[in-house]
Amino acid sequence: MTAPNAKTRLLNAALTQVRRAGYDATTVDELCQLAGVTKGAFFHHFRSKEDLAVAAAAYWSEVTGALFASAPYHDYEDPLDQFIAYIDFRAALLDGRSLAEATCLLGTMVQETYESSPDIRDACFAGIAGHAGTIATIIAAAKSRHAPQASWTADSLALHTQAVIQGAFILAKAGNDMELARSSILHLRRYVELLFHHAKED
Repeated sequence: MTAPNAKTRLLNAALTQVRRAGYDATTVDELCQLAGVTKGAFFHHFRSKEDLAVAAAAYWSEVTGALFASAPYHDYEDPLDQFIAYIDFRAALLDGRSLAEATCLLGTMVQETYESSPDIRDACFAGIAGHAGTIATIIAAAKSRHAPQASWTADSLALHTQAVIQGAFILAKAGNDMELARSSILHLRRYVELLFHHAKED
């Protein structure tokens, strides 16, 4: 296996350092040191820290997309079981990880940059919405099978799952306690189960 090139090392450094320290507090010098590259190499690949952040958002979606594509929740035949297992998988991703390691690059960056950097904001939303879209496909199939008359949409519920998960990360950071995130994700599971249960009764 070949070693990652300088650009990939910088992207990996951004994924680590921004989640650990935040976007504003992360410096180009720190990223270069963490990646083991020169400042010249940085500016060969990226025009600025903002340019790197936009690229890192896309890279994050690529890396996590591969993780989710191979996740065990796809093994279930029933799409509702898949959806619930997806939520369980999100909770399981907290196991054995620090707050920085468990949380989302996109959610971390957009909280700091939504007004100051429209490019980063848009890149973060594209990543979050793109992942929600993959979950919406599962939800749409579950809705068709189990709750065809429900008034809510698969897209809105998929985005809601991301809102809860991102909020769970914020709560865990604020309380310095990973269990706060786990508890919120468990409540999301209960909500989904109740949502489909009530839809069947309507």
